[in-house]
Amino acid sequence: MNRADFKEVKLDREHVFNGRLLQVYRDTVRLPNGHTARREWIKHPGAAVVIPYLGRGQIIMVRQFRYPIGQVMLELPAGKIDANEQSNDTIRRELAEETGWTPDKLTEISLIHTCVGYSSECLYLYWADGLRKCDTHPDEDELIETTTLDIDQALKRLYQGEITDAKTIIGLFWADHIINRGYLNLCTDRH
Repeated sequence: MNRADFKEVKLDREHVFNGRLLQVYRDTVRLPNGHTARREWIKHPGAAVVIPYLGRGQIIMVRQFRYPIGQVMLELPAGKIDANEQSNDTIRRELAEETGWTPDKLTEISLIHTCVGYSSECLYLYWADGLRKCDTHPDEDELIETTTLDIDQALKRLYQGEITDAKTIIGLFWADHIINRGYLNLCTDRH
């Protein structure tokens, strides 16, 4: 089968919910076999996530309460891409707001589709180094604590089940390859 054999064609769309962040749709589609089906999905503006590297194997992470799951999560800094904003600008803004650091250098590493079964959200994953302190300007509705972890400590927490956020898991695997294995030659110091 080629890719065209899998394509579904939109026949109808119903706008179910109009939120500040998300739009929810219910589409009727024609399947490749001629049958019809319903697809409920969320339109998301996109987001960006960053691995902020301090050198000597150290990365910056944030702790914050995540209401939908009712837990405090340990995560890599990230944020929604605002209208007319590029993903690298999102990272610079979010990194400063959440951690009080600004990068000299940003490198885009990967694109992540978070929940392809029901969301259009895609995350741009960045590596940031040459970090310099700056003023923080956290959003009024966010309470965030920053922490610095050695990549090996972060991976240990991941393997012990303490880190369960998908974007952070992916980012930590990338960080391990960059820091410990020299992948992409982004890290000049080895710990």
